[in-house]
Amino acid sequence: MQAPIDAVGIAVDDTGVCAVRFGGAAGPLTGGDPVLDQAVKELTRYFAGESAPFTVPLSVRGGSQFERAVWRALWAIPYAEMRTYGQIAAAVGEPDGARAVGVACNRNPLPIIVPCHRVVGADGKMVGFGGGIWRKKLLLELEAKVRIEREFGLF
Repeated sequence: MQAPIDAVGIAVDDTGVCAVRFGGAAGPLTGGDPVLDQAVKELTRYFAGESAPFTVPLSVRGGSQFERAVWRALWAIPYAEMRTYGQIAAAVGEPDGARAVGVACNRNPLPIIVPCHRVVGADGKMVGFGGGIWRKKLLLELEAKVRIEREFGLF
């Protein structure tokens, strides 16, 4: 699908969405698969500034036990909020594992849906994003704009 951050590729298997990728050519917005169609619909809502949670079924077959713990912690970060790599490391029981959290974020097969873009450096700087820092910045700006509009009754 085409999105404000460039084309976003979505792959599904017999269980749910198994991959989200950045770049490439945008294809049709529907694929005839109900899970794919739901994923496109939910991502379209996300990019339109609707903060509804993702409910599309997910299929994560890979990843180490640590990576899966990190991805679960990412899933728990509320819309328009950020956590540091160190906070995520502490949340998964590895308080000195900030760098390992960065690696796990980079291996996240479901960016945006599992919001690794909401993880920032200890000083609040935008560092490390497999889709490129410019995409991370746009995603965080979108969420911040929506949050401000909602909190101040502008939306």
